[in-house]
Amino acid sequence: MRLQVLGCAGGIGGRERLTTSLLVDDDILLDAGTGLTSLAIDQLIRIEHVFITHCHLDHVAGLALLVDSVQGKKSRPITVHATEKVIASLKKHLFNWVLWPDFAAIPSSENPSLRWETVEPGEFIDIDGRRLAPHSVNHTVGSVAYMVTNAKSGFLFSGDMSSTPELWTALESEKKLAKVIVDCSFTNADMELAAKSMHFCPRSLIEDIRGTAHSIEFLIYHLKPGQEDQIMRELAEEGGGRPFRALKCGDEFVF
Repeated sequence: MRLQVLGCAGGIGGRERLTTSLLVDDDILLDAGTGLTSLAIDQLIRIEHVFITHCHLDHVAGLALLVDSVQGKKSRPITVHATEKVIASLKKHLFNWVLWPDFAAIPSSENPSLRWETVEPGEFIDIDGRRLAPHSVNHTVGSVAYMVTNAKSGFLFSGDMSSTPELWTALESEKKLAKVIVDCSFTNADMELAAKSMHFCPRSLIEDIRGTAHSIEFLIYHLKPGQEDQIMRELAEEGGGRPFRALKCGDEFVF
């Protein structure tokens, strides 16, 4: 199983220029931010499944453009997986014929370009030997992280989140967990802002994961533009030797 980072930025104008989107093999997408713009049309056509963590614009802007680009070029619709509340928000606020057409009805409701599939925390979806398990996280309503595994190994993609002790407890027995891609958006100086917007800063992240194994590599994403170096310094200084690394667009991992 191959993971390719198409975008991981916490905004525009910083070191990383493209927002959150991760490609598993060539057919599964985790979130659909502006990182999708790096793919050519033949690569977009191969995407069959999109798993959305939450409905903030930097994670879904590319979804609208994706279904438009591949409409009429695929034999079956793209399946978009998300919680019931996230799907309801995307239908109401994005695919509403105002901001964007409703591609679940284009070219027709019987033959759509997009279909919705509800995910439930505690359950999992198996796609050709790749298992995706959603876990509830504290961010906006309906937000989830995804644990993605194959027969040998796997990773957690947190999406955006703040303190969620029950997530780490649930993963304590997960023997296949090799890497965690986790949000750490703000510096410690902005701890109050991080808490208000339901993101991590270094101090709150380190506190939240204190019970997790030190052997797990934490890949930090969603760093706010201009704060990247300071966030990573604070993680290194206060992390007790944990292996933190800033995720970069273009990074690839094999599991």
